[in-house]
Amino acid sequence: MGIGELDREAHVPEVTGAAAAPRTLAEALRARGDEGLAALLRARPDLLGPVPNDLTQLATRAGTRGSVVRALERLDRFALQTAEALAVAPDPAPYPVLLALLTGDEGDATIEAALPGAVALLREQALVWGEDDRLRLVRTARELLAPSAQHPSPTGLGPTVAEATSGMSPGRVQEIIAAAGLSATHDPVSAVRVLTELFTDRVRMSELLDTAPPDALAVLDRLVWGPPYGEVTAKPARPVQWLRDRGLLLPVSARTMVLPREVALHLRGGRAHRAPEPLAPELGVQREYRPQVVDSAAAGQAQLALATVEELLKSWDRGGPQVLRAGGLSVRDLRRTAAALDVTEETAAFWLELCYAAGLLASDGEADERYAPTPAYDDWLDLPPAERWSLLVAPWLTATRTAGLVGGQDAKGRALSALGPELDRAPAPEVRHRVLGLLATLPPGSAADPESLFARLRWERPLRGAGQGGRAPEQVAGAGAGPVGAGAVGTGGVGAGGSAVPPPAPGDLRSRLARWTLAEAELLGLTGRGALSGPARALLNLPLAEAASDAEPGGGVELSVAAGRAATLLAPLLPEAVDHVLLQADLTAVAPGPLRRPLADALAVLADVESKGGATVYRFTPGSVRRALDSGRTASDLHEFLKAHSRTPVPQPLAYLIDDVARRHGHLRVGAASAYVRCDDDTVLGEILADRRSAALGLRRLAPTVLAAQTDPASLLDGLRSMGYAPAAESAAGDVLITRADAYRTGARTAPVPVPDGPPAPDATLLGAAVRAIRAGDRAATAVRKEPAAAPTAAGALPRTSAAETLATVQAAAMTGSAVWIGYVNAEGAASQRVIAPVRVEGGFVTGYDHTADEVRTYPLHRITGVAELADDQV
Repeated sequence: MGIGELDREAHVPEVTGAAAAPRTLAEALRARGDEGLAALLRARPDLLGPVPNDLTQLATRAGTRGSVVRALERLDRFALQTAEALAVAPDPAPYPVLLALLTGDEGDATIEAALPGAVALLREQALVWGEDDRLRLVRTARELLAPSAQHPSPTGLGPTVAEATSGMSPGRVQEIIAAAGLSATHDPVSAVRVLTELFTDRVRMSELLDTAPPDALAVLDRLVWGPPYGEVTAKPARPVQWLRDRGLLLPVSARTMVLPREVALHLRGGRAHRAPEPLAPELGVQREYRPQVVDSAAAGQAQLALATVEELLKSWDRGGPQVLRAGGLSVRDLRRTAAALDVTEETAAFWLELCYAAGLLASDGEADERYAPTPAYDDWLDLPPAERWSLLVAPWLTATRTAGLVGGQDAKGRALSALGPELDRAPAPEVRHRVLGLLATLPPGSAADPESLFARLRWERPLRGAGQGGRAPEQVAGAGAGPVGAGAVGTGGVGAGGSAVPPPAPGDLRSRLARWTLAEAELLGLTGRGALSGPARALLNLPLAEAASDAEPGGGVELSVAAGRAATLLAPLLPEAVDHVLLQADLTAVAPGPLRRPLADALAVLADVESKGGATVYRFTPGSVRRALDSGRTASDLHEFLKAHSRTPVPQPLAYLIDDVARRHGHLRVGAASAYVRCDDDTVLGEILADRRSAALGLRRLAPTVLAAQTDPASLLDGLRSMGYAPAAESAAGDVLITRADAYRTGARTAPVPVPDGPPAPDATLLGAAVRAIRAGDRAATAVRKEPAAAPTAAGALPRTSAAETLATVQAAAMTGSAVWIGYVNAEGAASQRVIAPVRVEGGFVTGYDHTADEVRTYPLHRITGVAELADDQV
C-alpha cells in the first residue's frame, strides 16, 4: 500500500485551515497528513526504533537529545543558520522576526526567497513546529543552539538583557537605567523591560551610542561578532566603565563582562549572522577534457588497479605477513609491501584495505596467524577484467574502513595499522557517494576544482566533523584601553565572522574523507584526470550523456546491478589480453599488453618483473630459471614454452642460461636427517666442505657421497644456493620434490560488514506500516471514554470492571457493532490500552478488530482488566 493511500486507512479526520493552532509538538504532528509523517520518519529513521505507540510518544522521541543532535548534523548550513536564529529569537517567534534576524535592516532578496524552504525543512523534521505567527524551535534544539556561558552560540550573540540581569540587585539595575537617561521604575522587572525597549529602539539606541567615547565604540567593535564575553581587571578603564554604567556591558562575574544580545543586534544591523549562506557554493571547474579522453585515462588506471591487486595477492600466495597481537599489519611489513608494489605506504595501505573490503584477503585464523588470499580470490581471477574491476569498486563505495587513517593515532594515542581495528568511519560511504555525485553534476569531461568541492560539502553538512561550541574568554587587550592590568576588556578573539558554524579545520574528518575519496577514485579508475568517467556514472546510476541532478546516487537500483552496467561500459575500453611476448638479447621479455592468465602465471615463475606500465618487462635470471625447474619443468619444456609464446626468436644468451642452470640443477640432493646432502660426485662434496661459507651449515661427511647438516632442509637449500650451487630437494624415497607454486588460502571468509551510520533508511513498505501503526495507536490513546459513574478511571489508568461487567459489555458491543476501550495484560505482564470492535465472544475469548494494532485479534477474557464504552462522538 502506498503512502498516499494511508489517509483512508488511518481513520483520522481531515485537518482544515480553521483548526486551532497546535499547542504542543504532538498536536502539530497529529495535524499532519500521512505524507508528512512519512517524510519525518524518512528524514529521521532513528525515530522508528522501535515504532512509536502513538504520536505523543513520537513527539517525545523526536525531542530527545540524541535524536535532535543527529537531525541537526544533517542540516545544510542555511537550515542550521535558520535554527540558530530561532534559538536567539523570542519563543515563539513570528516569521517576520525570524526573517529580520537573517536579512537585517537592509533586507536580502536571496534570503527572503530561500527562507520558506529552510523553515519547511525544519518543520518536516520536527525541529520547528507551529504556524508562521508562532514558530517554535523544539526545546532540546534551543538548548543546544541558544547562547550560554559554557556553550556560546555559533551566532556569536550573548544572553538577553533579562537573562544577564537576572542575578543583579534592584539598586544596580536602577543605576543603569538612570545612567542611560531613563526614568526610574518601581520594580526590577519593569526596569529590565524599559532597558530592553531602549536597546531595541533603533533611534534612541543610535542617540545613546552617539554620546559614547571612541574607545568605548572600539571595545564594542571587538565584541559585536563574538565571542560576546570579555575579562576586565578590578579597576576597568574609562571606556569600559562608560559601557558598564549604561548597561551596554553587563557583568557575568566579578571579572567577566558580556555584551547583551539586544545591543549586539543593533550594532550588527539586526543580523544574527555576519554571513548568512542561503545558497550552496557553486562547484567550480578546474579543467575540461573530451569525455573520450577521460574514459581512456580512467580505463588505463582501472587496468593498473587490477594488475596491482593481482600482484599484491600473488606475493602473499604462500602466506603473507603475520598478524600483530593487537590486530593489523606491522609498519615493517607495510613498508615491504609498498616497496614490492613500488608505491607509497599510504597507497599500499589503500590497496590492502581494498582487498580486505572486497573479501579477497583475510587472516587465516591459525595459532600463528597470518594474512593470505581467500578462496574468493581464485574465483575473482577467473572473471573477465571488467567484472573483476566492478567487484573492487562496489565494496569500496560502501565500505566504512578508511585507509587514509593508517599511520595516524586513535583516541588513546595508539598507532592505527593497516588491516587493523579502529579504521571504521561510519560517514565514509555517504561522503564517497556525495563526492562522486557532485562530480556527476558537472558536464561530462569536466574536472572539479577540489576546494570548491570541499566548500560545497562543508555547506551541506556543517556540523559533520566540525565541533560545535565555544571557547573560554581569553585576555586580549582592549582597543585603545592599554594593557590588561590597567583596566582593559578582553575578548575571546574574533570568531568566525559570526557565521553559523566556524569553518572546519583542514583536518576535520569530512574534509579528509573527501580528499581521500578523490585520490582513491583516481586510483580505481572511477575518475580520469579528475573528471568522472562513463562507467562511474553507470555505477552511480546517473545519466551518461548529460549532467545529473543533485539527487542522491543510486536511484533505487541495486548496487550489484549498477556495477554490472559499469563493467559492461568499461569492458570495451580495456586493452585486449595478449598471448605473446617479445624476447630480447639482454635476457628480458616485453609483454606488449596484459597477458592471458596461463601465460602470465607461467612467465611469473620463469622470470622476474623488472618494470611495469603500458608494457611489462620481465628479466630472466639464474634464480628465476631455477624456480621454474623446481616447479617440475625441464629445460626442453622451457625452450618449447618460449618458442610458442615469443614473436621473436629465442636469443642465444637466454638459451645458454636455461641449459646451464638445468645442467647443474639437481646435481646435489638435500633430504631430511636433520638434513643431508648427497651427490654422486664426491669431489663436489669436498669443494663444499672446503668452502668457508659452508661453516654455518654444520656439515660433516657421513660417506663419500653423503654430507650431514645441523640445519633443516630448507635452510640447507638456501645456504647451498647462496654458494652458487643448484641443489634439489628429495623425498624420503629419494625422489626429487617438485616445489610448485601451490597457493595457500584462508578458510572461507566473508567481507567485513560496514559499520552503519545510524539506522538504515526505511523503505516505502516499512514507512506505510509504521504510519498506520502510529495512527492506530494514537486513535486508541486519544479516544474519549464513557467513564463509569461509580468508579471513575484516573487519566492514563487501565479500566477496571468485574468479570461479569466485562463479559456483558463486550457481548453488547459485538451485537451492536460498536467499539470499546479495554485494558489488557499480556502473558509477560505488560499492560496496555486498546480500542477494539468485538465481532465474536465465545469460549472465554473475544475476537474483534483491534484499532490499535490495525488487525483482527483474539484476547482471553481473563486478561482483560476492564472495559469502557467510547464517547458517542468516538463511536
